[in-house]
Amino acid sequence: MRTSYFLLLLLVIGGQAIAQTDSTSSIVIHKDPRLDQLVKKQAQINEVTTRDARRIMPGYRLQVINTSDRNAAIAAKTKIYQLFPDLKAYLIYQSPYFRLRVGNFKDRSEAEDFRKSLLGEFPNSVFIVRDTIEVKPEKGDSL
Repeated sequence: MRTSYFLLLLLVIGGQAIAQTDSTSSIVIHKDPRLDQLVKKQAQINEVTTRDARRIMPGYRLQVINTSDRNAAIAAKTKIYQLFPDLKAYLIYQSPYFRLRVGNFKDRSEAEDFRKSLLGEFPNSVFIVRDTIEVKPEKGDSL
């Protein structure tokens, strides 16, 4: 008995909903024009923050080691961090080799200058390679 009342109630409500959609009444929405300005401003802020967080460009890095020994690659990365704490190191695994690349250099001459300082610690194994580098955003670029 309950289910039949429930079904009857659903049919009545459903019929009213259909009747309301068939009528010619319309709804008018008044939107504050400042909302468009806020949305536009937020889109600009999002663009700047994501662009600055991931700014990349073609450049150079120094490949310090290319080995199949994982422990040797990690030891070289640790040594780099101890000797040059401000230098960013990237450990890349391309089966079966581990490659340790360091730095974000915009031009080759800058990489060559730093390469000379690394040759004392890693003789005969530091090479300049082309890579996609991370660039710090400049302070004048923000909104």
